[in-house]
Amino acid sequence: MKIAALQMVSTPDVARNLDTARRLIAQAARGGVQLVALPEYFCHMGHKERDKLLVAEAPGDGPIQAMLAQAAREHGLWVIGGTLPLRIAGDAEHVRNACCVYAPDGSQLARYDKMHLFRFDDGNERYDEAQVLQAGSEVVSVQAGPLRLGLSVCYDLRFPELYRALGAVSPCDLIAVPSAFTFETGQAHWDLLLRARAVENQAYVVAPAQGGRHENGRRTWGHSMLIDPWGEVLACLQAGEGVVMADLDLQRIAFLRQRLPALTHRRLTMRH
Repeated sequence: MKIAALQMVSTPDVARNLDTARRLIAQAARGGVQLVALPEYFCHMGHKERDKLLVAEAPGDGPIQAMLAQAAREHGLWVIGGTLPLRIAGDAEHVRNACCVYAPDGSQLARYDKMHLFRFDDGNERYDEAQVLQAGSEVVSVQAGPLRLGLSVCYDLRFPELYRALGAVSPCDLIAVPSAFTFETGQAHWDLLLRARAVENQAYVVAPAQGGRHENGRRTWGHSMLIDPWGEVLACLQAGEGVVMADLDLQRIAFLRQRLPALTHRRLTMRH
C-alpha cells in the first residue's frame, strides 16, 4: 500500500491553502497512493492565534471539511486531513484543533482533537496554544481499510503514553503525526521523536509537516517523513511544499513483531 505525506507552507488565506491542498492531493493520487496525510493547520496559518476563531467551522459543516471529503471521494483515497479549527458549542473564545479522517467514499471516518497543547518561550518566539485551543481528551484509533490507524498531532509526539494508549485495543499499523513544528524544536527533536515512536510501537509513521517561512513570519521545520517500524526513514522532504511517498508493507510489520515481539514483553501498564 502506497501512502503519502504532503508538506505545505500555509498562509493566512484559507482559499489559497485549500487550492494548494487539492493540487498536492491530486499529485499524490497520480503517483498511485491510497492514503494521503496533510499537515497541522494546512488550511490556515494566521497572523495571530485568535485568527483561528475567525475561520473555525462547525463540526461536519464548512468549506474546509467539504474540500477534504470531496478530495477523498474524487480520488478514491483515505485522507488524513491535517488539522482544522472546529467550534465548541457554548464557547466562543476557544476551538478544538481537530484531525478529521475521510474514507474513499468521502464519509468522515474519525475525528481526533489534539490533546497536548504546546507552550514555548525562548525569549524570541512565544506560543501558548491554550489561549485559543481547548484540549481534547479522547484517544482515537480506527480501522482504515487494511490498516489500524492511530491519530496524534504535533506536540503529542512528546508524550509516549498516548501512543501506548493508541495500541491498547489493537497495535497500530500506521501512526499519523500531522505537525507544524517550530524550526528550533524541529531541528533538535523532530527526527529523534518520530523514529522513537515508530520503533517503540513497531509501526509505520506518517508525519506531514509545515515546512518553510510563512507569510505571518513564522518559520517551521518541515522534514515531512515516512518511517518504517524499524526506525528507517523511507522518505523525507526538507523544506517547501511537496509530496513524499513510500510503500507500507503489512508483512514487514508482522515479520518485525514476530522477530522481536517487544509489544508482548511489556510489564507495566497505564492506570487511569
